[in-house]
Amino acid sequence: MPHIRSSADLRNNYNEISTFCHDRAEPVFITKNGRGDLAVMSIETYEKMINTFQTDIAIAEAEHELAMGGELLDAREVLTALRRKYFG
Repeated sequence: MPHIRSSADLRNNYNEISTFCHDRAEPVFITKNGRGDLAVMSIETYEKMINTFQTDIAIAEAEHELAMGGELLDAREVLTALRRKYFG
């Protein structure tokens, strides 16, 4: 369930909101004049979200490439070839 606080709470209870974001690893939604305005989260949670998003994009691109007739390679063979190329 989303945690919603007013912009006044952000000004007056910053430490409480910060602790919540770090402890729960989820965002707090801040309202302004009764309407959604901001989402606040810890940097760690933000970085995990971005990493997950980037991984999802890479997987979707790979699936699209394969669907368009791209070549499927064996991971062990590719890694062995890269090791030989870059590490002798």
